[in-house]
Amino acid sequence: MIETLYRGLTAAGAPALRLWLQARQRRGKEDPLRLDERMGVASRARPPGAVVWMHAASVGEALSVMPLVAALRARWPAVSIVFTSGTVTSARLMAERLPPGCVHQYAPVDVPAWVDRFLDHWRPGAVLWIESEFWPNTIAAIRRRRIPLALVNARMSPRSFGRWRLAAPLIRPPLDAFAPCLAQDETIAARLVALGGSAVSCLGNLKFDAEPLPADPDELARLQSALAGRPAWLAASIQPGEAPAVIAAHQALAARHRNLITLVVPRHPQRGADIAEVARSAGLSAARRSEGTRPDAATDIYLGDTLGELGLFYRLAKPVFIGGSLVPHGGQNPLEAARLDTALVLGPQMFNFPEVTPVLLAAGGAEQIADAAALAPAIDRLLSDPALVASRAQAARAIADSGRGTVERVLNALDPLLAPLAGKEADRARA
Repeated sequence: MIETLYRGLTAAGAPALRLWLQARQRRGKEDPLRLDERMGVASRARPPGAVVWMHAASVGEALSVMPLVAALRARWPAVSIVFTSGTVTSARLMAERLPPGCVHQYAPVDVPAWVDRFLDHWRPGAVLWIESEFWPNTIAAIRRRRIPLALVNARMSPRSFGRWRLAAPLIRPPLDAFAPCLAQDETIAARLVALGGSAVSCLGNLKFDAEPLPADPDELARLQSALAGRPAWLAASIQPGEAPAVIAAHQALAARHRNLITLVVPRHPQRGADIAEVARSAGLSAARRSEGTRPDAATDIYLGDTLGELGLFYRLAKPVFIGGSLVPHGGQNPLEAARLDTALVLGPQMFNFPEVTPVLLAAGGAEQIADAAALAPAIDRLLSDPALVASRAQAARAIADSGRGTVERVLNALDPLLAPLAGKEADRARA
């Protein structure tokens, strides 16, 4: 009943949703040249042969699954991939990171006619959903067409679990459609089962199997030269509401560490101007990488407000605060930093990583602070103690390397879905 009601409301609301997309476009949240893709209109021709649809909501999910994309293409090269996501930032990154044999499209909004239009064009032989985003109309349409559907690296925060429990009749059919349903950890697996998921198992977290984030070696050398001799720390992937705490921490630390520079990478690059203004309002000198500048001797705050350069900044400073953890966002992926030999400081809100966080803490690979006021003292301990930085970085790196093999296990679990598609392509090639 509730599923039918939802379908009717979204179908009737299509005109309003079209206006909503146009409003998002005016705010820079949609690509004006590709807005029709959000309504299921393809901007690329369908490749010949078998196609797998992979969907990841945003940047973090898309990046975490890149090793799996590469492995899929290597194991089944005759199968093409249409990769969808929902944000402008992720689309730009995917244009750079997707291997040959893959195309990117924006995901259709969960309106029945728009979803059907997308499926009619791409005709996927299998669908791989990454982490979350349980859109009822989309999953129902996939199920009606008898397309195999898998949930990969599934994640569900405590907050999302609580919300979905209140809408259990709406979430149960989509969850039941996933076979297999591969959770990041046992806690998440239990939540999925409680909401009605079937064929649920835990093969590990793909984030453990990712390669280190890339960096341009020439630009790294130039920035290392610009920072030479200066104490530095990094606030990585900070979310709205965290900039004042980072700026306050810099001011407190600058009194103890002469010529300190604080590197700041906002999770959303478009926020660079706002963060620079916060810094300048506090009497600090701020430079923005998006404006083509590099730090000089007078720079207090250097903003990495560009796309796809987090790996560069992780290589510039060893003490690293993981953003999204001082506000109720749930933290960003600490393993990306851990792979690059950094000493981690985490805020109290790391609920997006319920298994990774306690393991890092127990191994001595990170310190978790209670609140924003504790940020400056935690970074001070690292800036004052190179031996502590080295030992914490070594412990964090060991944890990041401990989960290798997840991609291979996931590939094997997906074999019943994807091998038949590759077999059909082989038969077609021989015919």
